[in-house]
Amino acid sequence: MDEARARDVLAAAGLTGGASGAAVLLALGENAVFAVGDLVVKVGREAALLERAERELAVSDWFAACGVPAVRAAEPGPRLVDGHPLTLWYRLPEPVRPAGPGDLAALLRLVHALPEPPFALPARDLLDGVERWLRLAGESVDPADAAYLRARRDAYADEVAALTPHLPRGPVHGDALPRNVHVGPDGPVLVDLETVSADLREHDLVVMALARHRYGLPAGQYGAFVAAYGWDVRDWEGCAVLRGARETASCAWVAQHAPTNPKALAEFRRRVSSLRDGDGETRWHSF
Repeated sequence: MDEARARDVLAAAGLTGGASGAAVLLALGENAVFAVGDLVVKVGREAALLERAERELAVSDWFAACGVPAVRAAEPGPRLVDGHPLTLWYRLPEPVRPAGPGDLAALLRLVHALPEPPFALPARDLLDGVERWLRLAGESVDPADAAYLRARRDAYADEVAALTPHLPRGPVHGDALPRNVHVGPDGPVLVDLETVSADLREHDLVVMALARHRYGLPAGQYGAFVAAYGWDVRDWEGCAVLRGARETASCAWVAQHAPTNPKALAEFRRRVSSLRDGDGETRWHSF
């Protein structure tokens, strides 16, 4: 799904902006995210993501009931428009500053203190999307690279399933990065709730460890995250396994953009090459 297709879905839903101005593209990743007046609209790539959209809305309501600062839904259920799940959210105020690692850690502590919700949360299957992302990439990526990632996925799936956690299992955000925190006038709030799961709490902490390892997060920022949370996941013997699984998923995730974005294809090749070579020093670029 490219921006043009996503805008067609918006038009079919009657959400083009109207008198409040044209819809503004905010992000194009797993979803196309648009600002439409006082709302934010998320358009999913395919109908198979409808269940996830329903769960994200339920999570938003649950967080509100529990006092967890997070984005709030503007409609109780998703729409399915031309084969794409579509959800509406209240638009947040303009940020007063960028979110930092300490903001993220404080919100994670709130989420990690929650009991199980009154509805079922899935496990955080990092590798679940690999097949879908490679399918969306199609012939844009080398079949040998796709086969390599599938084999790596299968190997890591068994290792992740055998991990013994250090922290109690329970609700996790699932994609815990500062970019998924918005700092408005009333303080930091969590956004992008679609990967909220019930699993090892270490899933939320290894994301920042990977940011330090692969994306060049400065040591001081990583240290601020650890200090605010109260524990460094790198001290856990399972960290390398969970990080390796997330690297596999992150590599496949980029592939879905390769058919329409040459920069995504170049980044995919960079990531696959570094994994094949066992090169832990090659810097990956955020995408």
